[in-house]
Amino acid sequence: MDRLAGLRRIGIDEISYKRGHRYLTVVVDHDARRLIWAAPGRDKATLETFFDLLGQDRCAQITHVTADAADWISAVVTDRCPDAVRCADAFHVVAWATQALDEVRRQAWNDARKLARDEPKRVVGRPRADAPPRPGHERARTLKGARYALWKNPEDLTVKQGQMLAWITKTDPRPHRAYLLKEGLRHVFAVKGQTGKDALDRWLSWARRCQIPSFVDLARKITRHRAEIDAALEHHMSNALVESTNTKIRLLTRIAFGFKSPEALIALAMLALGGHRPSLPGRTAHR
Repeated sequence: MDRLAGLRRIGIDEISYKRGHRYLTVVVDHDARRLIWAAPGRDKATLETFFDLLGQDRCAQITHVTADAADWISAVVTDRCPDAVRCADAFHVVAWATQALDEVRRQAWNDARKLARDEPKRVVGRPRADAPPRPGHERARTLKGARYALWKNPEDLTVKQGQMLAWITKTDPRPHRAYLLKEGLRHVFAVKGQTGKDALDRWLSWARRCQIPSFVDLARKITRHRAEIDAALEHHMSNALVESTNTKIRLLTRIAFGFKSPEALIALAMLALGGHRPSLPGRTAHR
């Protein structure tokens, strides 16, 4: 069985399979929806091995490649498949916005901690009824616990997280504005197509003038990868299949209580997720 025959649209990603920064590079076939190749490592040399195995003629037949914005993937794909459409993964792009949002939350938390340090200390024991309020202390505590309320999608918020988000909306404009920017970028990938491209133009204009350093930097980063992001919006492609494959590989590792070698994990992953159904002795072939 030639797993690499007829490849047109592929997805590339890496997965950590063991402690100590041990990684596998994983390649899937979007059309057959199966794992086609994996190898230890996550660098240009590792990915070059896959394209060497694929060969020059079959590399020329690749039409679409989905991946995150890792430089080592982009460099190899550009060299080996120059005519392929490279699509950025929506999950990773939104994750950039989530990281920028968390930077804003941490800065607001640090500012609240500084305010709390300047407030008078309360006497140990039950506070007096006439004790002055400590807004800095309460703000720092709430912002520390607001991480998941800001990260999660609005439809997935619990009642308590919704109340926490409403409190942030009323009391601190910085994390609230950053939250709206994160949700605005998520909306871009929800609508897709030309509507998504137009929404991304408006989002970039907003992010450039928002006066939040982490989102101004993010706007520059998205502008650098605009071609790959537009391709993902136009062709409705993402790395969701690769992420699903990675989840199943982690499950195989957990069931086996780990593997002594990456080759053993790759062999079992290819058997379970590669779509090949070999004839086994004493068993009736599945129809």
